[in-house]
Amino acid sequence: MGKVAINLVTGSIQQEEIIVGIDLGTTNSLIAIVRGDSHEPIALKDIDGLALVPSIVHFDEYGNTTVGNPAKELLVAQPERTIYSVKRLMGKSYRDVSKDAGFFAYHIIDDNTDALVKIQVGDKFYSPIELSSYILKELKKRAEHILKVSITKAVITVPAYFNDAQRQATRDAGRLAGLDVLRIINEPTAASLAYGLGTKHADERTIAVYDLGGGTFDISILTINNGIFEVLSTNGDTYLGGDDMDNTIVKYWQEQTGITDNELHNFKSLAQQFRVKAEQAKVHLTTNEVYQGTIDDTPVSLTKEQFNKLIQPLIDRTITACQNSLRDAGLKAEQIDAVVMVGGSTRVPLVKESVRQFFGKEVFDSMNPDEVVALGAAVQADILAGNNTEMLLLDVTPLSLGIETMGGLMDVLIPRNSKIPNKAGRQYTTQKDGQSGMRISVFQGERDLVQDNRKLAEFNLTGIPGMPAGLPNVEVTFLIDADGILKVSATELRSGVAQSIDVKPQYGLTDEEVEKMLLDSLTHAKDDIKVRALVEATTEAQQMLDTTEKFLVKHKEFLTAEEVATTNEHMQQLRDAIAAKDKDLVHKATETLNEVSRPYAERVMDSALKDAMRGKKVI
Repeated sequence: MGKVAINLVTGSIQQEEIIVGIDLGTTNSLIAIVRGDSHEPIALKDIDGLALVPSIVHFDEYGNTTVGNPAKELLVAQPERTIYSVKRLMGKSYRDVSKDAGFFAYHIIDDNTDALVKIQVGDKFYSPIELSSYILKELKKRAEHILKVSITKAVITVPAYFNDAQRQATRDAGRLAGLDVLRIINEPTAASLAYGLGTKHADERTIAVYDLGGGTFDISILTINNGIFEVLSTNGDTYLGGDDMDNTIVKYWQEQTGITDNELHNFKSLAQQFRVKAEQAKVHLTTNEVYQGTIDDTPVSLTKEQFNKLIQPLIDRTITACQNSLRDAGLKAEQIDAVVMVGGSTRVPLVKESVRQFFGKEVFDSMNPDEVVALGAAVQADILAGNNTEMLLLDVTPLSLGIETMGGLMDVLIPRNSKIPNKAGRQYTTQKDGQSGMRISVFQGERDLVQDNRKLAEFNLTGIPGMPAGLPNVEVTFLIDADGILKVSATELRSGVAQSIDVKPQYGLTDEEVEKMLLDSLTHAKDDIKVRALVEATTEAQQMLDTTEKFLVKHKEFLTAEEVATTNEHMQQLRDAIAAKDKDLVHKATETLNEVSRPYAERVMDSALKDAMRGKKVI
């Protein structure tokens, strides 16, 4: 007798598998499905009826993790062990985030390179990918607990402005959480899908998606044509949101009560009370005219009129971003067919009214603005599951395509399930001084090491002019045409040296082989990412050793014997760490060597600069 799975939430007969939609947010994350009986998207909620999981991860001293609300409660007590806003670090190097490093209470490693950022908690080092995977695991666990089925496939949303590295990082986080990420879709596209915009073949519309969250604001203009979404422009402010509204109320009450910034800085619990009450006031004034409360036995009050006056400058900044976005898209406000509201802060009446006035039309706001992106991801997931035949599904690549990089790693240029035709490019450089050639090896597959993937082709780019390592700029481009033929080209941008090859990636693999490759990638995800992290740490450490060695030889006369001895000692420790194949040890030894060499490296550079200023040539 065959088994029939029943969905315990809806009572309907379970399909073979459920594909979930996930909104992996900066402040909060959530997971949604399309109900089998009503075909309506719903956000999955915990026993307290809460759909939102705060995007916060806490590590105790033994390395155990807590995610969501329990972790949020430890933000003040253990800030160095509680990681928030990790989405801002996805696919970024330290150089990308250095100017905002003060925003984060935890320790981001400054290794002064273009390597992806690492976060240090105690003696352990984590990548944003690993941290995001903990949030995704928590969402997966929630879905499995509610639906009583195993969840392995997902659609995950990202901001429209996310670049290739950030999208790939999001995919990797999903894989590490045990999820086969079928599609990465833009948040504004998901919000539009939730309202049914673009789900019909004949839809031709231009849409504005206004997304005002707790800490960020985005405006995206997109067109829909026959089920294809195209982002025309995006604009916004990564430090503008509901938190800023709360801060304006706090400042106003400080004037009322005479509490200084110093007092708030020194008395954390008082500052927290101010913040909590300010948020309460904001929510209360959504449906009421006056808010009255007390902070530390001192009465505070705020009218809706005063609140609107306080937040008007913030809303004006969002409208300016809307104007810029329209200008970039080459459109006028009246050419927008629909305006979709996303993010909890769009509940504020003045926000809705200002957006209505600017675009000259009613806004789409009937859905919960906190949930709309996840609901849209669930709609897309439902289409991929084959339950919604109304919408166009384009041909996609069955497996990821990429090239081999240092240490035998697979660098994906076109992820699996990308629509075809498609084009992607990335820039690489040489590892050795005077290197005149580069081998381009093309692979297909989902594993982190190329040895576990399928080799498709290989060619050599020769004739690169002799330059120091890191100076040549080689752009590798993948172009898949409508027939699934892949053209790979490599061009050294300074000299124009170029080479290309045609590949047929889809041929020679059966459906079973593709399925096996996908299954292997999930089964080995944890080990693969561990190996990748070790290879990347080792490559980085080796470059640090090479650079330091060259520096010692070149500038020996500027260094004391003690500095040379200390540096040599730490270089040996780094070599030992590499030999021990311990990622955290390698990171720690690399950072220590960096710290040891920084003072005298800066001293030598300062001295060189002074000589140059005096007209003296520095070699």
